[in-house]
Amino acid sequence: MFPNTFEYVRAKSVKDALNWLAKPGSKAKLLAGGHSLIPAMKLRLNSPGTLIDITGIGALSKITKTGNKIHLGALATHRIVEYSDVVKSHCPVLAEAASGIGDPQVRNYGTIGGSLAHADPAADYPAILLALGAEIEVTGKSKKRVIPADKFFKGLFETALSPKEIITKVSFPVLGKGVGAAYAKFPHPASRFAIVGVAAMVTIDSKGKCKEARIAVTGAAASAFRATMVEKALLSQMLDEDAIAAATANVSEPDDLLSDLIASAEYRAHLCTVMAKRALMAAIQRAK
Repeated sequence: MFPNTFEYVRAKSVKDALNWLAKPGSKAKLLAGGHSLIPAMKLRLNSPGTLIDITGIGALSKITKTGNKIHLGALATHRIVEYSDVVKSHCPVLAEAASGIGDPQVRNYGTIGGSLAHADPAADYPAILLALGAEIEVTGKSKKRVIPADKFFKGLFETALSPKEIITKVSFPVLGKGVGAAYAKFPHPASRFAIVGVAAMVTIDSKGKCKEARIAVTGAAASAFRATMVEKALLSQMLDEDAIAAATANVSEPDDLLSDLIASAEYRAHLCTVMAKRALMAAIQRAK
């Protein structure tokens, strides 16, 4: 298949890209890695009038640390995230998740900003962002705004990002002493997308009890979600196998989950429990 006719432009800066986005009637789309947009264009499921290539904006590929946060430019590829010394030192779960995305070609070209903007229900990053309480910086024509991960994912391929905004940065907390995080995924054998993936972050106090827990699930529903009942069940508990088994016994009801040719809702509900246990056990070990 071939896409419909479109105009191709290469943005020199974020401001330049925003100017193109703001042009009336352009039906413009941003091109970063292109692994989702280009196939959709070939199938004519998406037909932008203007394709704005932002891959040349070098400032959006940087990874830095300031204070207790690390900041990833939206054009940081999955491979850059996987091998970043800053990420591996201060938020290793993010590097681990990036290493399991797709295949080498996808990791070399796909970007964290593009993945978040596309908001595929089976993508890995959304669970990591929700579990870690990350923030997404988006830039519009007149202002920047910061969106907490809990308010960013709205539904199937739907986010809080407006059509005239660009994701410019994603910020994650530095994982300090007593804090552990892990990601467990049951992947599709071909695409490596998550049939179910669970990210967990736990904070343990000096007595070994759970001070805070954040659990997030991807792949199971129309968009990633927090397992708040599991989080509440873990608070103030000694995090042993019995406590984890009791808390994760019912991560989500099948009625709230996807059912398709890959997996039934009932099977996904079972996987939610299994992956949640695995992610929590790994996170707890790292917090000690």
